[in-house]
Amino acid sequence: MRKKTTPDRPKSGRRVGKEFKALAWTARHPGSFLAPGTLAVSGLELGWTATGGIVGGTAAGLCVWYRAHPNTFDHYAAPRMRAWRRRWSVYFGPKFHKALRACDLYVIDRKTGEERFSRVVRVRSYSPSVDTVTLALAAGQGRRAFEDKLETLADTLKVERIAMERVKPGYIALIIERSEPFTEPIPAPDMPDESAAVDPDDIYIGETEYGTEWRQGIRGKHIFIAGATGAGKNSIVMAILRGLAPLVRDGLARLWICDPKQLEFAKLEEIAHAYGDTEERCAEVIEAYVEDLRATQQRCAAAGVRKLPLSRENPMNILVLDEIGAILAYGDAVIARTVRKHLAIITSQGRVTDHSALALVQEPTKDTVPVRELFPVRICMRVTAQAHVDMVLGEGARLRGALADEIPDSPDTAGIGYVVRKRSRTPQRVRAAYTDDHDIDAMVAFIHRGPATDGPTLAAVA
Repeated sequence: MRKKTTPDRPKSGRRVGKEFKALAWTARHPGSFLAPGTLAVSGLELGWTATGGIVGGTAAGLCVWYRAHPNTFDHYAAPRMRAWRRRWSVYFGPKFHKALRACDLYVIDRKTGEERFSRVVRVRSYSPSVDTVTLALAAGQGRRAFEDKLETLADTLKVERIAMERVKPGYIALIIERSEPFTEPIPAPDMPDESAAVDPDDIYIGETEYGTEWRQGIRGKHIFIAGATGAGKNSIVMAILRGLAPLVRDGLARLWICDPKQLEFAKLEEIAHAYGDTEERCAEVIEAYVEDLRATQQRCAAAGVRKLPLSRENPMNILVLDEIGAILAYGDAVIARTVRKHLAIITSQGRVTDHSALALVQEPTKDTVPVRELFPVRICMRVTAQAHVDMVLGEGARLRGALADEIPDSPDTAGIGYVVRKRSRTPQRVRAAYTDDHDIDAMVAFIHRGPATDGPTLAAVA
């Protein structure tokens, strides 16, 4: 038996009334009605003087919060206030529609002749320089239309660049980088004179997009740095080593370096505890590193403690792996399997014994770096594919503003990248300080001077 079909109803040529459009808009934005309504009710019930005092007190409280505790204000209040301000000043109805119309990013209803634009569903402003604007596409509009017009829309909105993500069917997110917070290179970090002045849990690397210092602990930490060639990955490592230079000089930290490229880190061979420049020698360095880790574990067990104090007999050890893909994926398969096993041991057991690993790679896929997930600290510099961003920083990182694949391939952008902020999943744009050849030579000479003093320095660090 055939099922009866009902013919489609004819579509009217008349437009929806403006009063009902306004009602629908108010329903989608209850705050636009509730906020002034609440003020009006407060003024009538409590008096306008009391209402003004409440509003003024709230504003004063926010100012005190802004000045007294920048960390919590920037984490909780600033993103919401920034998103609210930009939504109504930049992405509000007619203003945003004007930009979309100029870029031909709208459709026309064939019956009514009405212009239909994508609707702004949500605005998120996780950082001062990046907004994420979620759009509900108009009927008959596809995301490819936006993909083809991103550069034009960026110029129209007068922003640095725009990237796009598909959220779900019918919805896209425009990731809008409004400004470039880093316009000049950051000079190389200063080297402390004494070991007592070094805190291995708080090393200066560069600056954040908020204008604050970018600091990272290294003791017992494993750091994964991904970036295309010329992205400035080595700037991060050199900044860390300059911060630890007194410890290396005084024998409280040892460097184990695997340098298949034999370029930037070649100058550090004379100050390294172990150095490998070929695939075979790198494997030997890593094997010796694991043996040292095992020996430290045995000393801890014999002493009945979980962690030994930092001293010359028990120094902090740092393994630097420049282009880890050359060891794990591009070379001999037998060596790669052995190294993969050793790196899994280091990254899963090295925290307690003060054995850290710094791995640099250009292609951060699981095929290239199978132990990628064992690195708790990850930094994404300029990469060549959108997928690489989420591979390094975690799922959804690009959607939240980590446009590492959009960083221009230019010497002016070397050292710029993204990290995930502590205690949140929000990406933060950062830039590492630049260490040139002269700075590296100065660091090597500084370390070659030998221990400055004995007892007091060691006691302060331990």
